[in-house]
Amino acid sequence: MSERAPLPEVLAAPERARVLVFSPHADDDVIGCGGTLALHRDQGDPVRVVVVFDGRRGDPEGRFDPRAYIERRRAEARAAGALLGVEDYAFWDYPEGHEPGPGEFEAAVGRIADEVRSFRPDVVLAPWIGEHHIDHHTLCRGVREALARVGFTGLALGFEVWTPLVATRIVDVTRVLDRKRAALAEHRSQLEEIEGLADKALALGLQRAMYLGPGARHGEAFRPL
Repeated sequence: MSERAPLPEVLAAPERARVLVFSPHADDDVIGCGGTLALHRDQGDPVRVVVVFDGRRGDPEGRFDPRAYIERRRAEARAAGALLGVEDYAFWDYPEGHEPGPGEFEAAVGRIADEVRSFRPDVVLAPWIGEHHIDHHTLCRGVREALARVGFTGLALGFEVWTPLVATRIVDVTRVLDRKRAALAEHRSQLEEIEGLADKALALGLQRAMYLGPGARHGEAFRPL
């Protein structure tokens, strides 16, 4: 980087809000912002998670029936969400792992815009634009375009899953860390496929705690979407 990174804003708890999350796959919401969602729910805030892609490539060797595997990942998402206090899930089942053509992208942007109009969120969360994974990056592009079209004036933040971001906000999720860890453990299909996934997923949050106060063990990082 040629410029000095800013110190992030530090929050002990997120603001009260209606929260709409666009998660690429069933587990990315937990990895990227699961602790923050738990804090929102502890405050009584409505939270809705839209899982956009079907997740079938989480079984690259084809060991399972594809339809049954997708249903398994849905069940894991709901079980993980329940530990965080999140019950409102939608699954759109777009095929993962490819860059959509112009027509596909346009239709998806319209669907995202309709979701925003329907739920009327104060806060929208989605992967940040720098995520290397094609599904994460494409989803961010779609959400940004949809928010512009509806004239969204709330808070739109990007979270990190695999690619670290330069944070402008860090939420201290230490007090719900055990729930986040338990929620990750519900995604057994991915834990079986990716060695050490839980530790790897939590590692960024451990580093983010360097910006927090004494006793903090885990933070979740965000930047403007």
